[in-house]
Amino acid sequence: MHLALALAASLAAAPAAPEPPPAPRSWPRFLGGAATGLLAHEASHVLFDLAAGAGVGVRRVDYAGLPFFAITHDPVGPRAEFLIGQAGFLAQHASNEWLLAGDLRGRAAPFRKGWLAMNLATSTAYAWAAFTRTGPAERDTRAIADAARVDERLVGALVLAPAALDAWRYARPDAKAPRWISRAFKVALLALVLRAD
Repeated sequence: MHLALALAASLAAAPAAPEPPPAPRSWPRFLGGAATGLLAHEASHVLFDLAAGAGVGVRRVDYAGLPFFAITHDPVGPRAEFLIGQAGFLAQHASNEWLLAGDLRGRAAPFRKGWLAMNLATSTAYAWAAFTRTGPAERDTRAIADAARVDERLVGALVLAPAALDAWRYARPDAKAPRWISRAFKVALLALVLRAD
């Protein structure tokens, strides 16, 4: 959770061009963007479940004492398991590239900022779960690590690094290095599919 707070603080306090004053009633749009980010993550799992021919289900789980849910599916082979597990991150990575095109921080765009914040918080929470090996057994980082036969902490690093770099990109939209390094980490996570057989 400390990582999530650090990322949130970097979004809120990173020095850059002054942010425009919030528009009236911007919080509902921010929360709508956050909900869209969560929906995109979970819908990607469902889409990949269906593409793999696996049944789709929902199961209640707890994470750090908070009730949540897990998208479940029938048993599949390692490659399909990997692709299903990484689907949510793929959606996050693709949407972050779209959201961070241009200067998001300098615009009054609460919906887009909420979506980005959800993506960064989700990646941070998953990375924390991977590093500490806590949370529900259905967590995405564990599914990816098991399918690719790698340590879950490596998957956590490959999830956290682009989130941190994308927070940097938000704070410093003109910085080119974090853009390309973030993309390299995103490709590296997807490339682990070559180990899943």
